[in-house]
Amino acid sequence: MPYPDRFYPVVDTLDWVRRLTKLSVGTVQLRAKDLNDGEALQLVSDALEIVKGTRTQLVVNDYWRAAIVAGAEYLHLGQEDLADADLHEIRSAGIKLGISTHDDDELETALKADPDYIALGPIFFTTLKAMRFKPQGIPKISAWKKRIGNIPLVAIGGIKLEHAAEIFAAGADSIAVVSDVTQNADPDARVKAWLEQSTETA
Repeated sequence: MPYPDRFYPVVDTLDWVRRLTKLSVGTVQLRAKDLNDGEALQLVSDALEIVKGTRTQLVVNDYWRAAIVAGAEYLHLGQEDLADADLHEIRSAGIKLGISTHDDDELETALKADPDYIALGPIFFTTLKAMRFKPQGIPKISAWKKRIGNIPLVAIGGIKLEHAAEIFAAGADSIAVVSDVTQNADPDARVKAWLEQSTETA
């Protein structure tokens, strides 16, 4: 199973993790905000129980302490989270690490952490969270990929299925998807279409 998988949905509830696991999605990120340590540990533990024994790899967003305690294998950190995280502890626990980047400075910071993948975003305009960065555009994917070489590159931000072929062609190894699944009228059908598309362009 490649990590991260080419289709990489990002969701915020256990119900979504359960739903995507049943659809045999390879990589799922759980991104829930504003939890205390106890809540985060419970959420991560419950999510790991859902994916246990399945082909789905769970990526924990932000809560690195909970990821370590619960025995998670994969973690994603934004730049602010990265600044506060204990990378030695994370690596000592055997956890693979993905890091968000939005500009050259952030890429340099991320590369110093020896990440298992780099995420670049937002590729397109997104309404899901306030962004201080303008849309990167597809050409930036090619430039970033040249710079990071063999490190997998994840494209994220406002991406829909209709963009996928062009984004993969530009050099992305994986596409992180949020609203194109979670706000779709038929999420299961959309997920299946993404899985088919990802296989075709692999």
